Amino acid sequence: MKRLLETNIILVFLFLYIPIFVVIVFSFNSGNQISVWEEFSFAWYGKLFKNPNVWRACKNSLIIAGVATFISTIIGTAAALAIEKYRFRFRDSLIKTLFLPMIIPDIVLAIAVLTFYRTVVDYPLGLTSVIFAHVVFNIAYVTIVVRARLEGYDATVEEAALDLGANEWQTFWRVTFPLIAPGIIGGALLAFTLSIDDFVITFFTAGVGYTTLSVHIYSSIKFGITPELNAISTMLLVNSIVLILLFLWFRGRKTESI
Repeated sequence: MKRLLETNIILVFLFLYIPIFVVIVFSFNSGNQISVWEEFSFAWYGKLFKNPNVWRACKNSLIIAGVATFISTIIGTAAALAIEKYRFRFRDSLIKTLFLPMIIPDIVLAIAVLTFYRTVVDYPLGLTSVIFAHVVFNIAYVTIVVRARLEGYDATVEEAALDLGANEWQTFWRVTFPLIAPGIIGGALLAFTLSIDDFVITFFTAGVGYTTLSVHIYSSIKFGITPELNAISTMLLVNSIVLILLFLWFRGRKTESI
């Protein structure tokens, strides 16, 4: 039974990761074919960096991810602090509401946000519409990570700072913030990764001329898969892996006791 389970795990991993490995390998293929290997080359990466459409999409992706991460990190951190440090009315309802974007399928959330933009507030689609949509689902992830950091948090250090003459603002920046900083940075990295990689919500809420990398890849596939798309996918994969590793490092980082 044990060998059967181990074999099953290996087969599942092979099924998931062999196609990704093939994409990475053929991004270094010098030929135009994605199924016939010719020779190792960085030619497609060179063409990728000379493509103005890719640079425009990359710029949009970075703007959206950066701004959405900044906003969601502030709101998510504040929400986590409020939930963990205080007991107030509708607290349980707030927690459940924050986690809804993680439970709802992306397609449902995308349609809901688009409907809100079109029929409720009549908001034009563009970069800002995508940013607000990304903030909606990123807040939940930041809140979870920061709350995890606050578990077992010793509130007596804040009381000691207040007793020594610091006001609440000074106590937050000099005591609370350094202790929860790994969680905040980890949540921000996770939010940035999710925002960069998102396609469904971005596709529904982006206006004409505001293409991101994920939407650019989808649009290009209609004309056939090329090694250039493999190169873009490889770069996105490397970006996601680096950010996730940084997120895991910050999440597990132990802060020295004060």
